[in-house]
Amino acid sequence: MGNELWRLSAGELASGIKEKNFSAVEVIQSVNERIASQNKDLNAIVYDYADAALASAKLADDAVKAGKPLGELHGVPVTIKVNVDLDGTPTTNGIPAFRDNIATGNSPIVQNLLNAGAIIVGKTNTPELSMRGTTDNPLHGLTRNPWDFGISPGGSSGGAGSAAAAGFGPIHHGNDIAGSLRFPATACGVATIKPGLGRVPAFNPSAGAERGMLSQLMSVQGAICRQVADVRLATEVMSRHDPRDPWHIPMPFAGPPADKPVKVAFCRETHGYPMHPGINANLERAAAMLNDAGYQVEEVISPSIKEAADAWFSVAILEIKMTLDPLARKHGSETIQNIFDYYYKMSNMVDAEGYIAGIAERSRMVREWNVFLAEYPLVLTPFLMRPGYTNDYDETYAGTCDLFDSAIYSFGLNYIGFPAGNVPVELVEGLPSGVQIVGQKFREDMILDAMQVIEDATGVMCETLWARE
Repeated sequence: MGNELWRLSAGELASGIKEKNFSAVEVIQSVNERIASQNKDLNAIVYDYADAALASAKLADDAVKAGKPLGELHGVPVTIKVNVDLDGTPTTNGIPAFRDNIATGNSPIVQNLLNAGAIIVGKTNTPELSMRGTTDNPLHGLTRNPWDFGISPGGSSGGAGSAAAAGFGPIHHGNDIAGSLRFPATACGVATIKPGLGRVPAFNPSAGAERGMLSQLMSVQGAICRQVADVRLATEVMSRHDPRDPWHIPMPFAGPPADKPVKVAFCRETHGYPMHPGINANLERAAAMLNDAGYQVEEVISPSIKEAADAWFSVAILEIKMTLDPLARKHGSETIQNIFDYYYKMSNMVDAEGYIAGIAERSRMVREWNVFLAEYPLVLTPFLMRPGYTNDYDETYAGTCDLFDSAIYSFGLNYIGFPAGNVPVELVEGLPSGVQIVGQKFREDMILDAMQVIEDATGVMCETLWARE
């Protein structure tokens, strides 16, 4: 069984190590072998820590033998996105000029994973400045999608999505400011949840300056996994308090029992985008699955997600231009500079007064969604209203416009800060596709419950991929 341990979930690995059914060394060896056999083609992991991981696994086995207290992820392999600090390793954010930006400490999510006993096997790829819907950069190169090398693995956590689907361990860290967890999950047929503001602590010791206000409100840390149960476990571990994040709220991960039946708002207003029939069929399948499981699914109209999405492209884009654009111009490739220009061309960018007024209006949008979610604790929506796209799709203005138009339910939710999960349903045109479930603030647990219902009905999509080998 040793060479097949890479297939197991995080929970199965942790319990198996604790119960001495297999060792942490055997687990890491299995995952290292899987990485060695697949990563050359995929380029999902750009810093391979196989030797250090094996040394950590030996210490993990010593702890088991000595009867020491063991964390929930004891001996479980994980990866970290290359835009987050892991002490003593490069935090490059896909920029060649940052290749020697060595972290002087661990970010909160890294420390929380390590405290739970996880073993880091590598760092995964991201596009330049983590600001693109596919994963390619001049420093680390192109990450490929295990389902189809010509199709984007998504971005910006495309390395994590590709690694998850390929079987490089069960848990892969990523982050999300406009869809960077959910794009890769959708593209690679895996599961994730974008936590809400304040759920998972964030901080990079290597950061030279604080992020802009809206970036602090929109960007979150999370996990991409093959199975929903692992998304739950990883998110709960990463959510533990760290005082370095002023936004973090230390509160229990599981909320109080919800009134039954839980009402689900089924919202599929396309806002003018021609949603693919296969995407629509997946939404209907997911609605039926939830209804059969006892949820009360009602097709309704939500508060405007377009208004929030438009604000991302008018208010937040001003902040992005002020903070990230100088880095893109100084250190970025022509490709990322062009993509930034596409963002500005798509936007109705505000001025400084508009920025202040926009942040005030954001409170109204959040309030409207709060009220809506008080009646419907869960909302079923499309995520990407089109099937997968090619690696170079966003290298034209038309392609970038199409991607964002099709993903209005993605970045709109970042702007207002609500949690949202993605779970695969069925292939569309032979490529992975899923649905999005939005929830109340600090009710990631309820979102994950609903995602689990869908996964139980459809199966783990990666098993289909691996059956092709």
